[in-house]
Amino acid sequence: MKKSFRTVLAVALVFTMVGAIFLGVTSMSDSGMSDSGSSASALPVVSANAGEAPSISAPSGTPPAELTTSDVIVGTGAEVLPTSTLTVHYTLMAWSTGQIIESSWDGGQPATFPLANVVEGWQKGLPGAKVGGRRLLILPPEMGYGPAGSGPIGPNETLIFAVDIIGVS
Repeated sequence: MKKSFRTVLAVALVFTMVGAIFLGVTSMSDSGMSDSGSSASALPVVSANAGEAPSISAPSGTPPAELTTSDVIVGTGAEVLPTSTLTVHYTLMAWSTGQIIESSWDGGQPATFPLANVVEGWQKGLPGAKVGGRRLLILPPEMGYGPAGSGPIGPNETLIFAVDIIGVS
């Protein structure tokens, strides 16, 4: 009798652990981090050296169909709100080529703008970030520049941004 009770207890423990692992994995997509197509895609990796221009590894596979965000460095300062004016450094990479298109780090000067005046992917992907943080944003085309593209950004391009939050007002 004791042996079967131990077996039942061990099986219950294993199911509990598997359930906890499953809930932990699925909660990632509930927290704004999309995992759609993760088996077919390798999301870019962004360096976490605060105060330095980020390096971004080239992506592969099919880009995520939804806005994907991840805090590479978690900030501790003021929080970005939809109504904020931001001062940021950013680096932009095209998913299709894995090439850097633009970086404020190159000119040495951060960009300052009202969040309400930029592409939808930034408007939806940056609130909640904090000063001192670095956030990875992967924007599907409809949240970036869509079928028209813009300058060096081709039509229907998935955009990868590494955004360092320097100031919020």
